[in-house]
Amino acid sequence: MDQDFVDIDSEGRWQNLYVEIRNQSHECPYKVAKYPENRNRNRYRDVSPFDHSRVKLENTENDYINASLVMMEEAQRSYILTQGPLRNTCGHFWLMIWEQKTKAIVMLNRVIEKGSEKCAQYWPTQEEHDTTFRDTRFKVTLVSEDVKSYYTTRVLELQNITTGETRQLYHFHYTTWPDFGVPESPASFLNFLFKVRESDALGSDCGPAVVHCSAGIGRSGTFSLVDTCLVLMEKRKDPASVDIKKILLDMRQYRMGLIQTADQLRFSYMAVMEGAKCTVGDSSVQKRWKELSREDHEPTSDSPPPAQASKTPSDKHNGCQLSCSEERADGEAGKRTGTGTDAPSKEQESDGAMGNGRKRQRDERLSNSTQKTPQKQTKPRLGDSEKKRKRARTSDA
Repeated sequence: MDQDFVDIDSEGRWQNLYVEIRNQSHECPYKVAKYPENRNRNRYRDVSPFDHSRVKLENTENDYINASLVMMEEAQRSYILTQGPLRNTCGHFWLMIWEQKTKAIVMLNRVIEKGSEKCAQYWPTQEEHDTTFRDTRFKVTLVSEDVKSYYTTRVLELQNITTGETRQLYHFHYTTWPDFGVPESPASFLNFLFKVRESDALGSDCGPAVVHCSAGIGRSGTFSLVDTCLVLMEKRKDPASVDIKKILLDMRQYRMGLIQTADQLRFSYMAVMEGAKCTVGDSSVQKRWKELSREDHEPTSDSPPPAQASKTPSDKHNGCQLSCSEERADGEAGKRTGTGTDAPSKEQESDGAMGNGRKRQRDERLSNSTQKTPQKQTKPRLGDSEKKRKRARTSDA
């Protein structure tokens, strides 16, 4: 695997490999997501759960939620990959958590990114302490919160108001992973992943962990892919036998578009290679990851845990509407709708390179127009002597 990485890196073939994976991905029907009554339950109109793997809500009239059950049998791992809840689907989200007996939520995005709401505030802040969702009759209480430099660990209590039963679960929140981007380093990502693992929330003796970002495919796909590959390395005792590309293609049979950029694909390889050191018995590597991650430093001012509220996205699709970096040319979702995921529209920007390019061009145009406008409207100021001469000329006339 290490040599494969070096070869692909030196030859600059990551984009080619990414396109190859995209073109080989299995296409499945997703009719239920497109029912009229479900349109307002989808954050992005081009990211839909396949019919065969979608999670179905039980005790409700409409069983639809934009979430997919990804089952990796050999690794004995199950994940529910889902979009960041919308304000009108937070109750459905907690109903799913309850019915699936989930022990941990892994959140990989911030509520507000680039000025846009990418996820509703579905858990209570320290100021609120608890939040009630009347539509599905659940109450969520914040039990504890441990803030690190780039992630926050919370313990939440979920109460079924109808039965009175309560359960506790973990909320692992990665607060510095940019949309369409990659974490700061494999070490910081692996330190976070192993914190999640230590909770036993990813094991087969409890319900599937719920993993989400904004669309539930890019950052969520990266997290799940790396974890699955490392589990398989441990089980097989032969890291070289783990084919990352094949595993990603297998996972894409359960949810469309997992891994959204060539950079995320490259980072996944890097994280798996670094994580393999732990699977072959290097006991010091986890301590080194923790030191390199600098988790005990103060959170930077530009990456606080997201507790702020924001205006609801104004466009009717609850998300940006141009093609994402994966589908921008002729990819899966782009072919179907001509729009994309978490990608910039004319009004909204993402962290994708093209989105930033458009933003910079737009900012430059706005800046230029701002500079030009006053020049057209502003008249030159006259001095006192000039005013006197002008009045004199007027009286002579």
